[in-house]
Amino acid sequence: MVKHIVFLKLEDNSDEHKQFVQEKIMSMKGKINELKHIEVGINFSPEERAYDLALVSDFQTKEELHSYAVNPLHVEVIKYLKSKNTITKVVDYEY
Repeated sequence: MVKHIVFLKLEDNSDEHKQFVQEKIMSMKGKINELKHIEVGINFSPEERAYDLALVSDFQTKEELHSYAVNPLHVEVIKYLKSKNTITKVVDYEY
């Protein structure tokens, strides 16, 4: 199994925008076969170093993660996030 974790820092970090981004990412659930599990949490920590959202997802293999990366639904989400100057950090690992 492969765990894919992404932290997102939004330029517009209003509660409304955080909720919108969470829903936009979660809209992929059940629509991409390779995506075995997905959750998106909104951060509540007030620390300056904190990011706004965390995406946690699971895939069977590295190859499935790569297929997900180029899936048109995922690409649409990425384009939106880039258009909003979102900063991301990622960790992928096998377990």
